[in-house]
Amino acid sequence: MRILITGGTRGIGRATALSCAARGWTTALGYRGDSAAAEETLAAIQAAGGKSSIHAADIADPEQVAALFDAAAAAMGGLDGVVVNAGIVAPVMPLAEMTPERIERVVRVNLTGALYCAREAARRLPDGGAMVLMSSAAARLGSPGKYVDYAAAKGGVDTLTTGLSLELAPRRIRVNGVRPGIIDTEIHADGGEPDRVALLGPGLPLGRAGRAEEVAAAVVWLLSDEASYTSGAIIDVAGAR
Repeated sequence: MRILITGGTRGIGRATALSCAARGWTTALGYRGDSAAAEETLAAIQAAGGKSSIHAADIADPEQVAALFDAAAAAMGGLDGVVVNAGIVAPVMPLAEMTPERIERVVRVNLTGALYCAREAARRLPDGGAMVLMSSAAARLGSPGKYVDYAAAKGGVDTLTTGLSLELAPRRIRVNGVRPGIIDTEIHADGGEPDRVALLGPGLPLGRAGRAEEVAAAVVWLLSDEASYTSGAIIDVAGAR
């Protein structure tokens, strides 16, 4: 299997890349700005005996998305699966305080960027390929007072998953989604809450936050032939939230 993972060098994307490597799959990893994390992830995959490549791209730019897919396909000799994972949050605040610039960027990356990536995947995946879109439990919960812009964008990703699964079904391209809950990754620090996992984890239904590897397990299963009759599904990895 040859898998392109956007946002593949940190957090859930990195864990997914390492899980793919453990299965013997080749990956191409997109990232936007953190070249040190990209190089470290690439080294970790190679140290585990995996094959991968890293490619800088801003998924909010359709030209860069097309270039990313070109580079990934060239590096791997084609594509069998795509994980649309890259996303951002912005500092915690209620909607009434958000600037237009913040809202536009959050929606452009998390929803418009997902549409650009899904469009390229639909154009390039072979019949029988697989696509997984990364949503969030925020799409169900709304994230009031924190990230309602992010939650709204991820709600759009859920709708994209449903619609595109039907659109690509005649080509036997499976399209599924994953909705993580509170997962122990760097994204909380990006939103100005570096202690969020430690503070909220004990009060969650399972008594802890999730791990990136637990989300990656769902993604890799959906990419695999083990999920050959699963399409249009959105799997919650949210610890009963």
